[in-house]
Amino acid sequence: MNAIKLVAILLIVGGALGLAYGGFSYTKDTSRADIGPLHLQVTQREQVNIPLWVGIAAIVGGIALLVTARKP
Repeated sequence: MNAIKLVAILLIVGGALGLAYGGFSYTKDTSRADIGPLHLQVTQREQVNIPLWVGIAAIVGGIALLVTARKP
């Protein structure tokens, strides 16, 4: 498989996942304190939204790469 075709397929799959889920979330530790036997930790849940146009652009770009990769 050609490297360009592989990139095109990854763009299409990534764009489809971006459209399906709309984003992802992760947890990060923001502060931590150890005072004697007392242990304090604060975690925040962050949400990253993937814009609709990014998913569509990835799919269109992947399809364009597949179409142009077929021509010799």
